[in-house]
Amino acid sequence: MFSRAVPALSLAVLGVFSSVGHAAQEVVFGQIASQTNPASAANAKGLAVGIQAYFDKVNANGGIAGNKLKLVTLDDGLQGPKMVELTQQLIADKSVAGLLGFLNSAGLAEIAKQDLPAKSGIALIAPLQGDKNVIGAGNVFPLRSGYADEVSTLLKEAKTWDKDAIAIVNMNIAFGPALAKVATQLSDTHGVKVVANPVLDAAPDKLDASVKAAVAAISANKPKAILVLAAGKPANEFIKAVREAPGGSVQIYGLSVLLHDVLVKAVGADKARGIVLSQAVPYPFVPTKAIITEFQTDMKKFAPGELVSFSSLEGYMGAKIAAEAVRKTSGSPTRANVLAAMANLGEYNLGGIYVSYTPTQRKGWGGVDLSIINASGALQK
Repeated sequence: MFSRAVPALSLAVLGVFSSVGHAAQEVVFGQIASQTNPASAANAKGLAVGIQAYFDKVNANGGIAGNKLKLVTLDDGLQGPKMVELTQQLIADKSVAGLLGFLNSAGLAEIAKQDLPAKSGIALIAPLQGDKNVIGAGNVFPLRSGYADEVSTLLKEAKTWDKDAIAIVNMNIAFGPALAKVATQLSDTHGVKVVANPVLDAAPDKLDASVKAAVAAISANKPKAILVLAAGKPANEFIKAVREAPGGSVQIYGLSVLLHDVLVKAVGADKARGIVLSQAVPYPFVPTKAIITEFQTDMKKFAPGELVSFSSLEGYMGAKIAAEAVRKTSGSPTRANVLAAMANLGEYNLGGIYVSYTPTQRKGWGGVDLSIINASGALQK
């Protein structure tokens, strides 16, 4: 009798451990975004905070079919070759089910050039990237609108307000050089003349001198507006300096990667006032759509004290897309199953904001909004 009871007990115990093991299984998503490089730090942190907030929400509710979501974030220092190296490390780790929330234009361009996601059979979800060559690469599933769309919208706005002679100021890393070319090409289309194109050197020992040179170029050419194709410290230092120079009240336009709250903190509300920013993701501060209400609620609960921002919303929505793919997997959420689920997700309603992914077409939100920094330093539409 005893000898028969032991196997039964063993099976019961094994069943418990099997259940517990399944409940504790982690579905790992890898992110590469530098929180140490001043040009990307704020956006990188926002992305990670937003992703983690949504993952924490899912995990607090038991995960997905007992599987818990995990984010692993690596820092490439905003160096292109380092992002490629770290991407290869994530790909080599078979526990990584997908890639999520990448930030580094040069690195992403090389990843797309090498076709790493497609060759490795892994999904790259919601990179903070608007380069069509990147978001159009195999197994890349975009969320935000393209940089060219943002630049075009800003140039059109400038022309509408008779700002038809502009300076394009770009930083020499990340998206800066490529977008400066795009902006120059698009300026003719919108009837806008480029009168100066100074470049900000993001290297710490060269930034100050390049900022002074850029401000001198602005003063000499007297543009009616400035299009800033930079982010982080290079952008902040330039804007602060140009505002303090003669004629510094000139209209400034910036991209969505130029976070208004970080900018206001760095240069002051008086110098940031009136700057117009394009936005490649929805406005996160007013709950006009279900996704914004959900996001704000979850940030208060799972990321108290962290900033509500465009980048944290972007990370949150990217995480929601990744989680939906996990829910849609057939069988266990392996890398191959997550990729298959992403490719066949179809139109997905994030909460009043839609994306669509099919085997033949992958479309993100697609909209571009304009916002302006007001006298108190707040951002308004």
